[in-house]
Amino acid sequence: MSRSERLLDLIQCLRRHRRPVSGQALADELGISIRTLYRDIATLQGQGAPIEGEAGVGYVLKPGFMLPPLMFSDEEIEAIVLGSRWVAKQPDQRLSAAAANALAKIAAVLPDDLREDLDASTLLVGPSAAAIESIDLGLVRQAIRNERKLGFLYRDAGGAASERVVWPFALGFFDKVRVVVAWCEMRQDFRHFRTDRIAELHANRHALSASSPGAAQGMAGNARQAAWFEMTAAII
Repeated sequence: MSRSERLLDLIQCLRRHRRPVSGQALADELGISIRTLYRDIATLQGQGAPIEGEAGVGYVLKPGFMLPPLMFSDEEIEAIVLGSRWVAKQPDQRLSAAAANALAKIAAVLPDDLREDLDASTLLVGPSAAAIESIDLGLVRQAIRNERKLGFLYRDAGGAASERVVWPFALGFFDKVRVVVAWCEMRQDFRHFRTDRIAELHANRHALSASSPGAAQGMAGNARQAAWFEMTAAII
């Protein structure tokens, strides 16, 4: 591995860690000595990379740092193309268009040889089960981003309808259905809602706050969210 490749790997390694990480942990992850790591960090700092920290404390890369031109390995390019092609086939039209636009933007700033590899990718996504969403999934994603309530009419598997007000915090994409994971005010607990059973969807202006019903549970529910997804995947 060349020194330039090693420096790029170090930048990527730091990007994966949002909190300070020890020099030894970085060195182990990169397969280099601790002395080489300290020297590479000093080199990157000298070139303007906003790496904060010091030996014995840990290092962190400040957000927003870019290293043009973009460089990707063959497998990284394949992952980007395959993921974008999969998203482009989802029934969320705005997300589908965004995937195609993102891939075009990445291609525009790649070196010529890597752009050719991206265009020539032979990884294909097969046809998905026919699915037409009756609601705008973009509205759900926006509510999650902006921490807003959603209201809707929901029909369960038996066809019984009920009005729901929820605090959404995740949107799961499965082969045949999409699932909103949320804190339900009526049930006072976490619930998942299949989007093909949702009607009359509307956003609420109320923002999530520490005093909001279910707010603490929703904000601290990462572990439980994962458990809900495991259960959801098993029953869908």
